[in-house]
Amino acid sequence: MKSFFIRWLIYGLSLVVVVNIISGIRMDSWQTMAIAALVLGLLNAFLRPILILFTLPISVLTLGIFTLFINASLFSLASWLVKGFYVAGFWNAFFGALAFSITSGLLSVLFNPDRDYRMR
Repeated sequence: MKSFFIRWLIYGLSLVVVVNIISGIRMDSWQTMAIAALVLGLLNAFLRPILILFTLPISVLTLGIFTLFINASLFSLASWLVKGFYVAGFWNAFFGALAFSITSGLLSVLFNPDRDYRMR
């Protein structure tokens, strides 16, 4: 349960960074940020693996670049599902998802005590 809250906090902080970097993405309140972080976490945990499995041939042909479009689609879907979380267009979703992935990855390395990141 502690890991869930850490991941939720990391996603929330990543959303704050994305909203401040990408001008076409905005949120109404911090409550919206918390809900959007939860929705993004759920979409990434449950829907993203299914989409990656179904689009595996395209991902192999594009050397994994198609995964960025899946991330952008999930980012847009989250904005459609969460009232008060706005993404203006596909390219804002694309760059927002890219910034979100980089930021949450870096924050996970820094703040997630459950993982072992040592090089072997």
